[in-house]
Amino acid sequence: MAAHSIAAAYSTISAHASSLPCGRAPAQHIGFHQLTLLSSCDLRSLLLSHYAPKSSSSWCAVSIETLERNAASGQMLEKSVTLEQNVASGQLLEKCVNTIRFLAIDAVETAKSGHAGMPMGCAPMGHILYDEAFVMSGLLLQENELKQLRQWGSRTPGHPENFLTPGVEVTTGPLGQGIANAVGLALAERHLAARFNKPGSEIVDHYTYVILGDGCQMEGISNEACSLAGHWGLGKLIAFYDDNHITVDGDTGIAFTEDVNDRFEALGWHTIWVKNGNTGYDDIREAIKEAKAVTDRPTLIKVTTTIGFGSPNKANSYSAHGSPLGTKEVEATRHNLGWPYEPFFVPEDVKSHWSHHVPQGAALEADWNAKFAEYEKKYPEDAATLKIIISGELPADLVDVLPKYTQASPADATRNLSQQCLNALAKVLPGLLGGSADLASSNMTLLKMFGDFQRDTPEERNVRFGVREHGMGAICNGIAQHSPGLIPYCSTDVVFTDYMRAAMRISALSEAGVMYVMTHDSIGLGEDGPTHQPIEHLMSFRTMPNILMLRPADGNETAGAYKVAILNRKRPSVLALSRQELPHLPGTSFEGVGLGGYIISDNSTGNKPDLIVLSTGSELQIAVKAANELRREGKTVRVVSLVCWELFEEQSDEYKESVLPESVTARISIEAGCTLGWQKYVGAKGKIIGIDRFGASAPGGKIFKEYGITEESVITASRSL
Repeated sequence: MAAHSIAAAYSTISAHASSLPCGRAPAQHIGFHQLTLLSSCDLRSLLLSHYAPKSSSSWCAVSIETLERNAASGQMLEKSVTLEQNVASGQLLEKCVNTIRFLAIDAVETAKSGHAGMPMGCAPMGHILYDEAFVMSGLLLQENELKQLRQWGSRTPGHPENFLTPGVEVTTGPLGQGIANAVGLALAERHLAARFNKPGSEIVDHYTYVILGDGCQMEGISNEACSLAGHWGLGKLIAFYDDNHITVDGDTGIAFTEDVNDRFEALGWHTIWVKNGNTGYDDIREAIKEAKAVTDRPTLIKVTTTIGFGSPNKANSYSAHGSPLGTKEVEATRHNLGWPYEPFFVPEDVKSHWSHHVPQGAALEADWNAKFAEYEKKYPEDAATLKIIISGELPADLVDVLPKYTQASPADATRNLSQQCLNALAKVLPGLLGGSADLASSNMTLLKMFGDFQRDTPEERNVRFGVREHGMGAICNGIAQHSPGLIPYCSTDVVFTDYMRAAMRISALSEAGVMYVMTHDSIGLGEDGPTHQPIEHLMSFRTMPNILMLRPADGNETAGAYKVAILNRKRPSVLALSRQELPHLPGTSFEGVGLGGYIISDNSTGNKPDLIVLSTGSELQIAVKAANELRREGKTVRVVSLVCWELFEEQSDEYKESVLPESVTARISIEAGCTLGWQKYVGAKGKIIGIDRFGASAPGGKIFKEYGITEESVITASRSL
């Protein structure tokens, strides 16, 4: 989420499991300590504002262990400063923590909206993490932006967003997304460390921290992702569970009584319980120290806190969860905690204490750069590859490596053609990695030249997610946000995107260029029946902002779809692929996919065909056959592949007119999915051939015939125009 001064709990702001990451370190700081705090508020915004100098545009963070290890090896020299030398204690510690609490209170009170209760309880763990676990340099937010919490144009929205607020690692919001993102971030660290670290040159070395709440624990996605984290042994993932027993409806006892630590132990996690999270500062410090000593498992630290700590009348109640405290209760809280300052005030000694991180951060950043320079001399090839992953630079020969097809190429399912594309790309994209939800041999997503990412082989690039669609999507979001050159893909059947839609929506919102490789894209899959046959799914993604819905018809369109997906690093792509074999059609175009829609055949002149037939995917061959028959009857017919509506809409009006001239109103669309939306392209006088009911269990060809997705249906429709 956000990052700011340790004083400001932007955590204040968000109400659900949000990611309070320390913002992605600049690419060259991949070795630095990464903090992803996922909580109902963004402590980060508060935490960074007073660390940051007004002149710098970057920051860095390094774990205490990393600093001490480098110092011991002589690499830090006089620049080495261990953080314990500057730990706040006594009255100053209390003042720092209360600064966070009251910045949270004041921001929510000013906005008349928000969630001050959790940051009031989480302030001690937030302070210790930001003050003692890492250092930073760089300006992230101005203090006055806290006063604009949840307002139009503010960089402190209700739930921090990575594309809007500097220092925000990932956008979360829906409960459980943040912890799953953190698993992805930790996976990325583990993978890159395994690939690039050398003895004495551990250039990738950082932790991922998370704060999550009771609501996150209840959502199934957290169990999916945390099960994988335990299986993979992600020892640098440390989760703080804010155990405050309160959700929107009241005490968690009404619906949530399991022993969370026991569950996480069963998932393969190390667990710790800090029983006094309100004032047990030393206990929190010791828990972090213990968690870092456990290297073979992720750690869950249950921290029992009081929501709305310090509020005389609302602490430990649901009324502190999702609403401002109110003027009277704010004043009562100020009196109760002995806070005599006006709203948004940060005491000078608190500012001074927090600001000591600035020179430390600058020194550590310089040290890491020097360390990487030495690494580059010793291991030039690995350094060059890592730079590509850090920068996101794409190869110049991307187009050349993708396979090409002709009409003579054997007919094949686009899911098989997709695997050919994936394996070609893996040779030139060092950050390409991913897998499926236990369907790799069906979705055809294995990278054949690599093994499986597992506890003992984290350098490999095939990720086995198991039957965990929702967790899979959110983990891929975390991977994508870790480094620009990491390009994750994940796969399942199109219909099962229903299980992961929340994660896919976050991909689109947070500009995470995940590739969703989805197969079994229509009733054409046949016998598995209506539970497995997507109807509304293609259109549902066409209505989602900032996501590309691509449905290729053959090999050249499949390769073109992959080019589009790789080039679009700030929006996810959905590739809807067939199970059944499809011919390679005359006129389809690798380049045409990038235009979204294009003409594949036309026997008219002057941009005035008698009829335009539009289609996508497996139905494009039906459109071609129908057009050929109509041409034999003397009609001029244009066939248009509308492979990606979003890209087509981005073309110029002149181009769109050249493909779909306004004067031609005789139009037919055919797609094995719902008819909603096609009206935009066929117009009031056109005909739409589609499916507005569930599928059926039978051979695919039989279902196409019974549902009227046929050449004959197109010909019949044309005669009514």
